[in-house]
Amino acid sequence: MSGDTAGPVLIRGGLVADGTADDLVRADVRVAGDRIVEIGPDLKPDGSDVIDAGWQIVMPGFVDTHVHVDALVLDPDTQAAMTHQGVTTAVLGQDGVSFAPSPQGSGATEYAERYFAAINGRHPTFRGGSVAELLATYDGATTLNTAYLVPHGTVRFAVMGAEDRPATPAEVDQMVRLLEQGLADGAVGMSTGLEYAPAMSADRDELVALCSALAARGRPHVSHMRGYEDQAPAALAELLDLARVTGVGTHVSHFHGPSDVLVPMVDAALAEGLDVTFDSYPYLKGSSILALVALPPWLPLADAERTLALLRDPAVRAELPPRDDVWGRVTLSWAPGFEWAEGLPLLEVAGRLGMSPTDAAHHLLIETRLQVGCVFGFPPGATEHSMRVLAQHPAHCAGSDGLYLGGHPHPRGWGTFARYLGEHTRELADWSWPEASAHLATTASRRFGLVDRGRLTVGGRADAVVLDPANVIDLATYDAPRTLATGVQAVLVNGVPVLRDGRLTGALPGRPR
Repeated sequence: MSGDTAGPVLIRGGLVADGTADDLVRADVRVAGDRIVEIGPDLKPDGSDVIDAGWQIVMPGFVDTHVHVDALVLDPDTQAAMTHQGVTTAVLGQDGVSFAPSPQGSGATEYAERYFAAINGRHPTFRGGSVAELLATYDGATTLNTAYLVPHGTVRFAVMGAEDRPATPAEVDQMVRLLEQGLADGAVGMSTGLEYAPAMSADRDELVALCSALAARGRPHVSHMRGYEDQAPAALAELLDLARVTGVGTHVSHFHGPSDVLVPMVDAALAEGLDVTFDSYPYLKGSSILALVALPPWLPLADAERTLALLRDPAVRAELPPRDDVWGRVTLSWAPGFEWAEGLPLLEVAGRLGMSPTDAAHHLLIETRLQVGCVFGFPPGATEHSMRVLAQHPAHCAGSDGLYLGGHPHPRGWGTFARYLGEHTRELADWSWPEASAHLATTASRRFGLVDRGRLTVGGRADAVVLDPANVIDLATYDAPRTLATGVQAVLVNGVPVLRDGRLTGALPGRPR
């Protein structure tokens, strides 16, 4: 079913965490069309389809503030992974790389598909065009609502190709025009991926111009910073400088690092009047393309053919910096043509290939044309304590950074929201249930201008989650990552039940923004 609608629905007998109150309140929630029309005790059915919450908790639909489903949001398995956690809105266009805008002849969509092959995959129908045209592919085709960030790296490639240099003023003006058109087409902000090519070549003037355009329209700058862990303080300082100069709202993607340094920086920025938020996921391993982990930034990574030609040159490979401190933390997640290696540590793959870890990494990148994904442990300085402290900050939102490709992806795409609910709320008491509602829905909706979502309020969007507080939990592990979470009993998207009694209904009522 697509473009689904439903008759009136009554969620009866639940404990409501509406996203604003400090306490759970027993109340019924009535939905008509895509709106909440009544909240109160002991509402009469009056012909509504009744969902019996039975003292379970009712929350606003969750917003995944950072997830890589720009193509796979159309895939039923990915929809199941997210919906079983209560996610009703996915924010796409992350890390500065996605499919639009891609003016005719620019090659920007092709760049995004190739460079982020292990992250976003290939869209089944979109082959270039505007943000509006991309958003139209999601309408009535998925269980989830979608919001989109104009990806700076894609914009830069559309204007400059793979050039590894500062932009000229005329090129910056072109980027600003593409950004403004993307916002007019329905995008909710802009993302930068300052560790990825070609965005890593952007200088302050370029970023100030783009952030000024965002600020003028009240839209946020969302950034994968230039570094994390020990590099995070300097990287955050760069974003705060842009915020201070332009007034742009600032959101840090998958924020992790030393909390004793980062939290005071965030607090000082907020006290100064800067609008700062961030997202994170509750794991101490990350996932990305192997090229980010294995190759230095001086290679022309946005130009796959040039990079491959250089990698094939033994003299160039001899100049590449050793990454012996990294190889022991890397596991392959997606490796086309080397499916046998997915889920294996790189050190084991190297042994099977009869190569050193460095040679094995380069061999895989060459043979797959740079299209390898990996899971990697954070450096030893990353701690559970810092992760939990950051997650308890009121500026925090949940973002899975979910990647759904390959035989052995990171489990965060199947587990982030359920883990926050089951482990961090029920078991560790890092949040109360009302606080969980704010971290998983309300703060994110405000951040991205989703003004009618993120709260259960009369007149608001009828995105809602019914969950069993005693049993909600993630089941996905690093050994078995594609395991659905449990404990979410019902999910409504735009007033339509997409999950009921813990099972998908087949409805596809999701809308772009």
